[in-house]
Amino acid sequence: MYSKKVLEHFTRPHNQGVIKKADGVGIVGNPTCGDLMKIYIRVKKDKTKGEVINDIKFETLGCASAIATSSMITDLAKGRTLHEAMKISRDDVADALEGLPPIKMHCSNLAADGLHAAIKDYKNKK
Repeated sequence: MYSKKVLEHFTRPHNQGVIKKADGVGIVGNPTCGDLMKIYIRVKKDKTKGEVINDIKFETLGCASAIATSSMITDLAKGRTLHEAMKISRDDVADALEGLPPIKMHCSNLAADGLHAAIKDYKNKK
């Protein structure tokens, strides 16, 4: 049912935790299934690239897919510019995890939405 990538990110999540005094925080949830995600970002200004996600972490309460997509979104976004990170879609997350069961696709949507919310929070604070 789950790909090896999903199981890897669920059993050994990457970048799990909190960034104290984060530059941006995105909080998203799905009331239907009860999943809740917090995505924390720290942004660094690079002379050539502009604003880059220097550090990213997550806290997630939810199913295996929710944890795996949270972990994967951090891998996909770390080191990218804010502009590049805003382009990461739910399909990008699912593809990087080598697929999700159709009933769990909403989890990849939450991960992308959480990242986008963290970036918007950062921009609003500026």
